Amino acid sequence: MLCTRRLSGLGAGIAAVWPCRAGHCSLGAGSPTRRVSTSWSPVGAAFNVRPQGRRLDLFGERRVRGAGSEGLFGVPELSAPEGFRIAQEEALRKADSLVEQACSTPPGPQTVVIFDELSDALCRVADLADFVKIAHPEPAFREAAEEACRSIGTVVEKLNTNVDLYQSLQKLLADKTLMESLDAETRRVAELFMFDFEISGIHLDEEKRRRAVDLNVKILDLSSSFLMGTNFPNKIEKHLLPEHIHHNFSSDGHHVVIDGLHAEAPDDLVREAAYKIFLYPSAGQLKCLEQLLVSRDLLAKLVGYSTFSHRALQGTIAQTPETVMQFLEKLSNKLSERTVRDFEMMQRMKMKLNPQNSELMPWDPPYYSGVIRAERYNIEPSLYCPFFSLGACMEGLNILFNKLLGISLYAEQPVKGEVWYEDVRKLAVVHESEGLLGYIYCDFFQRADKPHQDCHFTIRGGRLKEDGDYQLPVVVLMLNLPRSSRNSPTLLTPGMMENLFHEMGHAMHSMLGRTRYQHVTGTRCPTDFAEVPSILMEYFSNDYRVVNQFARHYQTGQAWQLRFSHLVGYGAKYYSYLMSRAVASMVWKECFLKDPFNRAAGERYRREMLAHGGGKEPMLMVQGMLQKSPSIDDFVGALVSDLDLDFETFLMDSE
Repeated sequence: MLCTRRLSGLGAGIAAVWPCRAGHCSLGAGSPTRRVSTSWSPVGAAFNVRPQGRRLDLFGERRVRGAGSEGLFGVPELSAPEGFRIAQEEALRKADSLVEQACSTPPGPQTVVIFDELSDALCRVADLADFVKIAHPEPAFREAAEEACRSIGTVVEKLNTNVDLYQSLQKLLADKTLMESLDAETRRVAELFMFDFEISGIHLDEEKRRRAVDLNVKILDLSSSFLMGTNFPNKIEKHLLPEHIHHNFSSDGHHVVIDGLHAEAPDDLVREAAYKIFLYPSAGQLKCLEQLLVSRDLLAKLVGYSTFSHRALQGTIAQTPETVMQFLEKLSNKLSERTVRDFEMMQRMKMKLNPQNSELMPWDPPYYSGVIRAERYNIEPSLYCPFFSLGACMEGLNILFNKLLGISLYAEQPVKGEVWYEDVRKLAVVHESEGLLGYIYCDFFQRADKPHQDCHFTIRGGRLKEDGDYQLPVVVLMLNLPRSSRNSPTLLTPGMMENLFHEMGHAMHSMLGRTRYQHVTGTRCPTDFAEVPSILMEYFSNDYRVVNQFARHYQTGQAWQLRFSHLVGYGAKYYSYLMSRAVASMVWKECFLKDPFNRAAGERYRREMLAHGGGKEPMLMVQGMLQKSPSIDDFVGALVSDLDLDFETFLMDSE
């Protein structure tokens, strides 16, 4: 019934495997001069202004008048933590009414509508709470949201084993004449709801169904605990670390706080300390992960699957773990020699820079691969970061979406209490002829206790309501960018910019998924398809013709599984980034390589891929876009061909 999907876009997870393509535009000496304006658009200005600890009234062109009251995301009840209990109770009352309605309504298209309303009533609280429990700076809000997530999650699992509810849907699916009379999207949504019943064990006897519910609830609790644990920093007494590296980390009394890997730090000792301390095994986290894996396996076997991955992969592009392994093994074989060469290059670079300590260690590859790229392509970050202020990059996204899809981004002033932190920005997404499509809340900047993870969260899914209006989607993009300083706005590295484009790809998927049912809106689709739009945006972010539109100087114009949060949301599906990258690569080369601003290709992309969300089988969407059905060899070939591109040759061919 309820299928909340939080998509995390960790660009670093891919960059660790694939060489970065950053540098497609050269902004140093010798690059062609071009005339640029040094004035910022309202969107650019909104993201380049430094918050002053008060509400800012500079958002300009669009402002909601008479909008909402003072509660998170405009939800009146959520002006205080206690509001989650009120919102939760209201959702559960509505759910009870809809269950009764579903069980008493004769089978027909209205059955699917009622099921989707039921899903929406629960998702609207659970999805919002799923974000708040992680990101809100106040513990009381986080705890209230956590309780709401658990309460509604428990109800969902009980509904997924509700025999009366199941039978009301089964009557519809059993009537072939009725099913054939439904449109394709309604049929698919009905089948997806039935799939939720089946994988939850609806076919089991009553005792086993109760066990399935208990296991699902346990998995929810363990998943939440594990996710929280992936973000907790580790502390070490200051005297245990050399004093000259203390300044690289934050302090807490007599302790140094390590909240990440510091993989890009030029000091080998800083990287080593961060790696060893941050990834130091936690007995509690290890126990939690082991219990999670055991519970997943027990649940899968209880409901009739040989492994958890067989259960998790149904409905994806890959379909089976055997296909995933075939894909990964073929790719690994193709890349083995290249991997050896890459490590040899990094070894030589470390020998050159640090001959007295030249052994390549686990904490070294991200840093030394970056050094090699900078040397090879002359892309020293300090030279070009001033050209990529956050405001300039947001302006670039606005330009790209406008040319490609007819969409503009407008900064709006949120009402008091609508956002959870003063530097959160609200964007209205507006189509040139269709009008307002939805809202994106941009929580972009680092703060204490905020997870070090770049994510897209669905707060409210889009759907066609019974009165004919469309329920506008609402999403949050959460990044961890450095704050602006007194002298400059936030300046992005290529990796930061790529992550920004990646997450905005998820947001556009949510905004443009104009489905009838929220159960399949936007990113509520198979994981190995959901990453396609976001990874495709990385290709745009690395194309010099796109970057050339907005890059301007802001003044003048291992043990690591216990920290791997994707083990929860991407269980048995982490291959999805690679498969999605293969699809995105094919789409890029087929449709956008010649002209990244091709409006006809953009409209085709929206029509064939973005608009359907999960309302169409993923491979059918891929086939519609590519006009062919790609094989495993095609996927592997697309990834390998990306690595075979010679940088200078690509640049000259592009011109």
